[in-house]
Amino acid sequence: MLKKLAFMAIFAVSAFGMHSVEVNINDTDLEISAKMDLGQFNYNVEPNTTFMGFRIVDADDTHGSKNGYKNDPYYEANFLMKKPLSRSGLSVGMGVKFNYTTDFSSVPLGLEATYKIPAAAFVPMYLNGSVYYGPRVLSFGTADRYYEYRISYDIELIDNGRVTIGYRSMHTNYEDVRDDYLYNQALYFGFKFFF
Repeated sequence: MLKKLAFMAIFAVSAFGMHSVEVNINDTDLEISAKMDLGQFNYNVEPNTTFMGFRIVDADDTHGSKNGYKNDPYYEANFLMKKPLSRSGLSVGMGVKFNYTTDFSSVPLGLEATYKIPAAAFVPMYLNGSVYYGPRVLSFGTADRYYEYRISYDIELIDNGRVTIGYRSMHTNYEDVRDDYLYNQALYFGFKFFF
């Protein structure tokens, strides 16, 4: 009986954590990402605070530097820890990722934030932002440095389903390219699902 109660308590706590899947598109680019809430697998980790995930971006050079071979698909594995700041509706996090594309890999560090707009009586809305930077010391191969920033606005139309519109700017700078190399800079539209 005690084991059943313990299992039910762990399951109830884990139910507050959320895995997520996100798909973003525009006229030429596709982005797919997923995050797993580690709190749902380990009762020593508080739910909705620690995440591991991946992201794939298949970008055309329409929204980047016009140097075709460097716009091969972008792959990323990421780790994020975040926490809400009291009852302000603001959550902040610190993250690290490993990214890879043609002749480029780096381990940028970054900050992320989500703000739940206090108009939830109408429909839940969120503002999201993130900044990541990987200097030369965290870049490998022919990579010189990496930086990325993004901002998005979400509307939760159904429970655990959001429509998002956002803007991203991803720079994969190479040692052999003197100017700043823009991998992708574009507006996008997409869906986020939480489960």
